Amino acid sequence: MTHSTPVSTTTPADSVLVDPLTTPLSALVRRGPVVCSQDGAVSEALEIMRRENVGSILLTDEQGQPAGMFTLKDLRDRVALGACDIGQPMRRVMTPNPFSLADTAPAFEAALAMARRSIHHVVVTHEGRVSGVISEKDLFALQQVGVSRIAATLCQAEDLATLQHAAEDIRRLARNLMAQGVGAEQLTRLISQLNDQLTQRILYLAFADSGLEDVSWCWLALGSEGRFEQTLFTDQDNGLIFSVPQGDSAEAPRAPMLAAARRVNEWLDACGFPLCKGEIMAGNPNWCLSLEEWQHTFGDWIFRGDAPVLLNASIFFDFRALAGDTRLAQTLRGWLNGRIKEKRLFLKLLVQNALGNRPPLGLVRDFVVDGAGVEANTIDLKLHGTTPFVDAARIFALAAGLDETGTVRRLRGAGEVWKMNPREVEAWVESFLFIQQLRLQLHQSQLEKNLPLSNRFNPEHLSNVERQALKEAFRQARKLQSRLESFFQF
Repeated sequence: MTHSTPVSTTTPADSVLVDPLTTPLSALVRRGPVVCSQDGAVSEALEIMRRENVGSILLTDEQGQPAGMFTLKDLRDRVALGACDIGQPMRRVMTPNPFSLADTAPAFEAALAMARRSIHHVVVTHEGRVSGVISEKDLFALQQVGVSRIAATLCQAEDLATLQHAAEDIRRLARNLMAQGVGAEQLTRLISQLNDQLTQRILYLAFADSGLEDVSWCWLALGSEGRFEQTLFTDQDNGLIFSVPQGDSAEAPRAPMLAAARRVNEWLDACGFPLCKGEIMAGNPNWCLSLEEWQHTFGDWIFRGDAPVLLNASIFFDFRALAGDTRLAQTLRGWLNGRIKEKRLFLKLLVQNALGNRPPLGLVRDFVVDGAGVEANTIDLKLHGTTPFVDAARIFALAAGLDETGTVRRLRGAGEVWKMNPREVEAWVESFLFIQQLRLQLHQSQLEKNLPLSNRFNPEHLSNVERQALKEAFRQARKLQSRLESFFQF
């Protein structure tokens, strides 16, 4: 616990401006691309690379369009370790179909592409024509751990020890990016993306010898992971959905499913994602269900609408497909959205529950604090900070039938559906991200001091400017709740 740890912040508006990963790719392109025809000889390309003193070269087709990329790694793996025929055309040794982005795209999109595709370079285009190539080094010059190296390690991992090292690299990467000033939205999505790949590799290994080759299944990410909003302080929330083979009951595939799921939960725990204390994990038979069983469970919750059900909805209704047959999750999402629209009473109960958690603004003092002992006079930045935004966004999205699970995308999507003022929506988004940034910085400070991770924060240690920024963020949460209440008058 570190309720007395000061946190250095910017205002919601400033936090976007200083984020380096929002920089357009055009600002990172410092020279035109070094190119060679894919029909040219390897020796020709190597001479150009030597002359230009570069470690990679872009290969083009007859129309001058990108056809491939060739790097020093390709030189080692495909030429030096191959036939060493430097007279062969480049098309035989290049990596074809290089990934490209428009120069208006933010650097964050290039970082995500490198993580997802295990690549080191992205071609940058301007109005359809190549303007340059950026590398991982351009994006993360200050990092000790590269995104693509982590992704490549995860793709090839065959044992728990390798996965544990990769998990630690992800955490180190997150801390390095925070030190560089990366914003909450970009950082949490990147953390979630890499954690997804870690989980996907564990799933691949766990299900490889499970005997479930003929059964369709889908691993569900729930809660903050389902919303792409994982911080440095997160446990497991997951489930498993499967189809029942024709002529069988759900019990037939459930036993091997549970065995594989429990192994996944155990490996995730070993990689730094603690087992959920509430046992909301796929290794629990309650959350390893067929599509029909999930529909029955959700339908029962919507019919009941009591307190435990509303708590479950805040976790389970943020589900998204992480691995396996994504059609199962899509079917469940479509079914849920349709059922929610039919049950207006359940929406009313969700709204009433959300409005019961008011932002901690006081009439006499700036903030309403609580807690006891070492946590006295603190604010829970998750429960009373981000949760009002998360809950409101979920309700708007469910009522609108949106498939989005992330809070920011839900707010913006709902704003379009319900014809809200875009400036008002963006104020909610920036305030949510500001409080998320506070949480991330708090966790970073706690890690540096070897303190237990917590969302408890003492606002007395903020500067006057920071206090005003936090007050404004809470005021925006109140405005969002007022809008929620006005929209859902039953």
